[in-house]
Amino acid sequence: MAMPDEGRSRLGRGLAALMGDVGPATATPERARNQRRVPIEYLRPNPRNPRRHFSDAELDDLAASIKERGIIQPVVVRPVAGAKDAYEIIAGERRWRAAQRVGLHEIPIVPFEVSDSEALELAIIENVQRTDLNPLEEAGGYQALASEFDHSHDDIAKIVGKSRSHIANTMRLLNLPERVKAYINSGKLTAGHARMLVGQPNAEELADQIVNQGLNVRQVEAMARKSGRGQARETKRTGRLGKDADTEALENRLTNALGLLVSIDHRANGGGMLQVRYRTLEQLDDVVRRLESGPAIEDDADSSGGPRIRRT
Repeated sequence: MAMPDEGRSRLGRGLAALMGDVGPATATPERARNQRRVPIEYLRPNPRNPRRHFSDAELDDLAASIKERGIIQPVVVRPVAGAKDAYEIIAGERRWRAAQRVGLHEIPIVPFEVSDSEALELAIIENVQRTDLNPLEEAGGYQALASEFDHSHDDIAKIVGKSRSHIANTMRLLNLPERVKAYINSGKLTAGHARMLVGQPNAEELADQIVNQGLNVRQVEAMARKSGRGQARETKRTGRLGKDADTEALENRLTNALGLLVSIDHRANGGGMLQVRYRTLEQLDDVVRRLESGPAIEDDADSSGGPRIRRT
């Protein structure tokens, strides 16, 4: 089924808006016409699904529910181009995995004809609205929309129904050290904890302390303030400045412009270092092409005397 323009414009309201509803008792005629059952082996996971972690305990609980009541909500899929009887999951991979544990032979689906970008958008919307993603999975989904499909932070905010600042702050979690990310993926650190650690020079040590002592977000805020005072003393000694609001805003603007994570290390003498993180050689090639293109630029000075950005 081709997704109409009206359906495309309702992406930000989620799959419930696109399908009419999620409960069987209120299924729309359109959904009823397109819902059908297919062999479970016809389905395959979406490699761009932002959700990467599937808890065995959660799958066991869902499998027990499916065994007792069946699958109440169908899996949303799209046909695989050039393949017969093959569908890629847009939303519902957990249901599909749990159904395999139960040994179901068929599964209910609702197919839609959508692009790669729209499939990723719908997967993120569904998971975010259900709070199924951990903070890093959510950040990775937003980063994929930015880097693979050239969506700005404003675009992503409209798609998922979140504020632009939420998108920017969530994506900054990808800058955290790997040990901190491991704590987040395991559920030992919450999103609130993680946000407080972004930009902290001793993020790993703070994360260890949070986990070992079971600190709450308010206690972490107090630790961050204390660390900030220490950082101010370190600035006097080394000439390295901590990140103020202007620098953080500039990082967000450059991240938005490039579609890649950007960090700025500004120093008291006016110099510093700008880092652009890329995950693939294609992303690096894109940055090189932009730098070599030599567009017309103009200065946009910060009134507070902070770092400047030169933009097209």
